[in-house]
Amino acid sequence: MSEPMIQLETTRKASSNGGPGAAKSGGCASSSCGLTAPDDIDPAIWERIKDHPCFSEEAHHYFARMHVAVAPACNIQCNYCNRKYDCANESRPGVASEKLTPDQALRKVIAVASEVPQLAVLGIAGPGDACYDWKKTKATFERVAREIPDIKLCISTNGLALPDHVDELADMNVDHVTITINMVDPEVGAKIYPWVFYGHSRYTGIEAARILHERQMLGLEMLSKRGILTKINSVMIPGVNDAHLIEVNRWVRDRGAFMHNVMPLISEPSHGTYYGLTGQRGPKPLELKALQDRLEGGAKLMRHCRQCRADAVGLLGDDRGREFTLDQIPGDVTYNASKRHAYRQLVARERGDHLAARKDAITAVTSVGSGGSLLVAVTTKGGGRINEHFGHAKEFQVYAVSQKGINLVGHRKVERYCVGGWGEEATLYNIIATLEGIDVLLCAKIGDCPKKQLAEAGVRATDAYGYDYIETAIGALYAAEFGVEPLVATA
Repeated sequence: MSEPMIQLETTRKASSNGGPGAAKSGGCASSSCGLTAPDDIDPAIWERIKDHPCFSEEAHHYFARMHVAVAPACNIQCNYCNRKYDCANESRPGVASEKLTPDQALRKVIAVASEVPQLAVLGIAGPGDACYDWKKTKATFERVAREIPDIKLCISTNGLALPDHVDELADMNVDHVTITINMVDPEVGAKIYPWVFYGHSRYTGIEAARILHERQMLGLEMLSKRGILTKINSVMIPGVNDAHLIEVNRWVRDRGAFMHNVMPLISEPSHGTYYGLTGQRGPKPLELKALQDRLEGGAKLMRHCRQCRADAVGLLGDDRGREFTLDQIPGDVTYNASKRHAYRQLVARERGDHLAARKDAITAVTSVGSGGSLLVAVTTKGGGRINEHFGHAKEFQVYAVSQKGINLVGHRKVERYCVGGWGEEATLYNIIATLEGIDVLLCAKIGDCPKKQLAEAGVRATDAYGYDYIETAIGALYAAEFGVEPLVATA
């Protein structure tokens, strides 16, 4: 049994022993045996997104995506972008360790699909633009679809060349498209985009932003008419477009976008971008959350994005791309579907339990007669459970809980506290700073020393809910916090 499947079985057994909020098994739940859509999602849409980790927050606990860097050419310049190659230590869009031909991409996809059972989606997200470098994008999808017909295909694009390829995308059954839209006002856009290349000409300033805006809106409308699900990515740039993104949200909602993902600007000077070199800061976590909260009620928000590399492999937040560089893949690799099929059968049962536990926990929280709220950070390695040691965590998932329910509202990346069995004090100080605004931290295990220092900084940390479902644990925590009886799960 592969490592992800062992982890799922282990967490199932651990939770069945009963923690403070342990859930009981609810039976099988695959698409063939009754996995039903959450109450807030249309069943027809659920069937299309239930295995897509970017379009479904629930699916990202179980399923992985893979990006192949076959599209290096780009037709616009963004002030936040520097397309670097052979850059293994940066985790952000536009970065890849190696560019691939369509044939090399096929070989890599076959290798990953045979070894990473969670793989459900193949995406092309650059490192340039998938629609501008269209011949390579199309050739890659055609090759992969022949070999692995059940894998979902999706692209990410700036939208300038998108209208030229909507019909072909539909013909290839590309059912998920992401467009990066940072403005609907060309005067704002001129501060983000130095130039665009369109119709064999280069445009600058407001004229460039106007052309890009018109093409983005046309592409979005065309996709909506064809029934293709569209996610809009927007980079939040403080002082440039942060307030303007409220208008962007309204525009994309009115034109049929399924989801809006507002991401923080990444602008370290070492990245070599215009914004990085000129001192433009990114938003603080609480600033990003505040903007996302203001957007609630508009287009559906994505809160679980990890701003993936152009060659990312694996679950969101757990990039395994370094394991699958071309020099590690045999030239005669053949596809073995057995691990993917076995994983799907196992995860189907787990997901049914998880959805039932989540529903029960939310019902319990919303029935509490209190106006209290908590911001809760969680360590997890997947499966929707609190199953990661504090010292091994590379990120914290952040949930807001109140009478409105239990909602994932973001994540915060950190360096591992424990390296070689030792805790690093400097790293702990940075982790404490990253947890600003968090009330409670839930983890599978935490030592007394970091627990004490977190408490001194105002963050209560506990491993009492280790291996429980995240929502079940948060529901029990909320009930205990506000003086009511905790949820008791039933078989």
